[in-house]
Amino acid sequence: MRLLVSAIIVLLITVSIAVIARNDPGYILISHGTFKLETTLTLAAITLALGFALLYYLIRLLVNAWDMPRRMRVWQRNRRMNRARTALTRGLIQLEEGEWQTAEQTLIKYADLGEPPLLHYLAAARAAQRLGAYERRDNYLRLAHQSTPGADIAVGLTQAELQLSHHQLEQALATLRHLRQLAPKHSYVLKLLMKLYSELHDWRALLELMPELRKRHIIDVAEADRLETHAYAEVITRAARTQDMQSLYDNWRRIPKRLRTADEILLSYTQQLRILGEELQCEAVIREALKNHWNESLIYQYGLIQGPDPAKQLAYAEDLLKQHPKNAVLLLTLGRLAARNRLWGKARTYLEASVGISARTETYQELGGLLEQMDEPEMAREYYRKGLLSVISSAALAAKWAKPGLQQPLIEALPNPHENKQT
Repeated sequence: MRLLVSAIIVLLITVSIAVIARNDPGYILISHGTFKLETTLTLAAITLALGFALLYYLIRLLVNAWDMPRRMRVWQRNRRMNRARTALTRGLIQLEEGEWQTAEQTLIKYADLGEPPLLHYLAAARAAQRLGAYERRDNYLRLAHQSTPGADIAVGLTQAELQLSHHQLEQALATLRHLRQLAPKHSYVLKLLMKLYSELHDWRALLELMPELRKRHIIDVAEADRLETHAYAEVITRAARTQDMQSLYDNWRRIPKRLRTADEILLSYTQQLRILGEELQCEAVIREALKNHWNESLIYQYGLIQGPDPAKQLAYAEDLLKQHPKNAVLLLTLGRLAARNRLWGKARTYLEASVGISARTETYQELGGLLEQMDEPEMAREYYRKGLLSVISSAALAAKWAKPGLQQPLIEALPNPHENKQT
């Protein structure tokens, strides 16, 4: 449309000039010494216009000819970059489609054409990782670092991710520590360190990292509490392995008060107290914890305490039975405590009530041992047989569901086939 309008305007101007020139063509005389040139104004104007146009295009032609090598280089560079971009896109698609060998070849073939070739080398490193070619992977990462100065974080993060996925934990730790020196506040570096410390079971290092994780909001509050609780529980367990009670107490005092009431930490602490022979301290901690909330794991632990006053333990547990009359774990604990007090009949009543609610293998075992004490070998064998059947049944049920495609949490969530529902 614009071209048509321009053509019409030029045509109108030309016609106007032609009409004017026809009525009065004008006259020009150019004289220099003996030289004289006479012509009409119209012809002189046309000649000048044509001469100007010819000179203009001649100058442009010379300029373009002079600039041709540079323009050729630019064209070639753009062509190479377009080919490199196309190869990068194709290589990434092949990488996502699982064609790792083809992807690696495509990415490396055109890596030198890209500006910069960083993305080619990083993607090729991922392809080599998938192929198990770890030497080539490391070489691509080295080339990526050399190709783009200043891309240390990007290259290092890729290297750390690949090392973690290949379970090269010590190498990944060295890489991430170096990255943290370069970028102490980098969120993804901190997140990978959190994951790595968890895999290495370096709980103290993880606890030192937790304030920064919370400050940067790298994980939500609930996940941070869960992770910190587990880390403190593991630290407690490890401290007890030294058989040093002072170390256990010191680690317990380092735990923030808001986390000391967490079930996992309480269970770990009370287990270690009981194992190290601190029965009275263990009993006191469990009683204090049960004042705040009910916890079956602690109730179970309470039944294993070999305290100096089993009658007092039994009386405390029987008080709990008033609020939880049909709790199988509490009844098992009561059965054990009653047996420790040599109250055989009461122990049998509690254990049989526990089996009636939830048929636990260890409850059958306790009943069998109790009935042997009461000189009832036939009944004791019957309970041992039921306990054995319970173990076999549970194992068979787990094997039935433990097939490819079914996750372990599903198996763990299956109900006990011998468990009776409470009404």
